[in-house]
Amino acid sequence: MKKHLKVRPSQIHGKGLFTTVAIKRGTLIGYCKTAKTVEPGWHTLSLESGDVDVTCKFKYINHHKKPNVAYYDDLSVMALRNLAIGDELLHDYGDDWD
Repeated sequence: MKKHLKVRPSQIHGKGLFTTVAIKRGTLIGYCKTAKTVEPGWHTLSLESGDVDVTCKFKYINHHKKPNVAYYDDLSVMALRNLAIGDELLHDYGDDWD
């Protein structure tokens, strides 16, 4: 599925991750590749096991209070609703991002 995702300028924040195909709700889009963080930054996820930096295209998923994808504990990314071609992938990173 990752081959159907493109990084482009986002109207929400800097760069965003967009789909080039329609994706059905409940589809596994992929898994985040990560590395142990040296210094927390924009692409850092806080997990129970510690902070990690996302080292793949998924780091471009922007924050939105109406998410259309979600990260899960196993670092999988799933579609929360049907996505149309050209939709930006959005995740709710929590209140600290507003």
